Amino acid sequence: MSSSTIRFSQLGLDSRITDKVAELGFQSPTDIQAQAIPIVLEGEDLLAGAQTGTGKTAAFGLPLIHSLLNSDPADNMPVNGVRALIVTPTRELAQQVFDNLLSYAEGLELKIVVAYGGVSLNPQKEKLRSGADILVATPGRLLDHAYNKTMDLRFSETVVFDEADRMLDMGFLPDIQRILKRLPEKRQTLLFSATFDKKVKTLAYRLLTTPKEIQIHAQNSAAESVSQILYPVDKKRKRELLSYLIGSRNWQQVLVFTKTKEGTDRLVKELKLDGIKAASINGDKSQGARQKALDDFKAGQVRALIATDVAARGLDISELECVVNFDMPFKAEDYIHRIGRTGRAGNSGLAVSLMSRDEEPMLAAIETLIDKRVPQEWLAGFEPGTEVITEDQPRSRRPSRSAEKRKMKAKLKIHQNRGKHRPR
Repeated sequence: MSSSTIRFSQLGLDSRITDKVAELGFQSPTDIQAQAIPIVLEGEDLLAGAQTGTGKTAAFGLPLIHSLLNSDPADNMPVNGVRALIVTPTRELAQQVFDNLLSYAEGLELKIVVAYGGVSLNPQKEKLRSGADILVATPGRLLDHAYNKTMDLRFSETVVFDEADRMLDMGFLPDIQRILKRLPEKRQTLLFSATFDKKVKTLAYRLLTTPKEIQIHAQNSAAESVSQILYPVDKKRKRELLSYLIGSRNWQQVLVFTKTKEGTDRLVKELKLDGIKAASINGDKSQGARQKALDDFKAGQVRALIATDVAARGLDISELECVVNFDMPFKAEDYIHRIGRTGRAGNSGLAVSLMSRDEEPMLAAIETLIDKRVPQEWLAGFEPGTEVITEDQPRSRRPSRSAEKRKMKAKLKIHQNRGKHRPR
């Protein structure tokens, strides 16, 4: 993951920054950092693509801090002016970027503020009334402050759109356009993301001025450090299989993605009945509840964290051993972001997907995007079509013993031909 022949001290960064980075235990930049930092320091616009977990925050954060330390704000900047703006799609990502920037800029007398929804507006307003060197914000809350005139973006020198593919999709585009109207026409614009489709790329170039472009890995690729496996299973047996995997594989920390908010809470209750401590994160929960669930998970008090795609971007959990797609994602790009929560910073990780028959088109879209097959394996006892017979089930509904034998013989023959992996 690292450009081992290069040191941070060779990238032109202020020595105060490189000293701080060294204190944090980093000597060599990752590929995205080694390539992006000099471009950002030159004041160029940039469109940068790299896999999750490769250090994109430092790639724009370190040169941004350098520029602010080595330049003065405009003479006519208002008291509540913001010198640099970073826009993120989710609260969790905003908080993570904010925390990282604080660690990079510790002791450097820069004012860094974070603003996102789900918490009171007033404490943020108080911090912004005296301006900020860097403001990290989600689009909706940023516009709340703009409408309340608690901060001024007219003199912002740099704007960063982190996870730009999500920021520029149709759901966020109206807010982004409103934000752009409040920014100066002459500015540095940086777009960072793990995935770019053609439509988003075309739109991005409308926002950038003669940009440089970096693509570290194959576009829309998943990290090589993440092992992927998919288990076909009947939809009604997914929860049973998930509990079996957590218990039999002794997973102590697993992040599980579902497709609906209701599904997260339902799965938490079902896992608790199986004796597995679980908590959920979704868009309906307050920021306090979301943060507590995340803190408990990081501290090992919760074994399984069940989340919607609100957690697919921005969660940085060191040494997270496993991610499970309980439901296959609606958008193929989200698969990359989901499994990118594990295998970060060069560590190995495991991504497990549980796929029912109706989700096969979603798998096809994912494999088209990443341009590779996701290995499949039928898990004994959980093969699709396996019917579980209980003692209280009416005998008339049970298959006959001869039918069971024929079914088992057919399965045995299939498995003999198949070997370990399902044919594609």
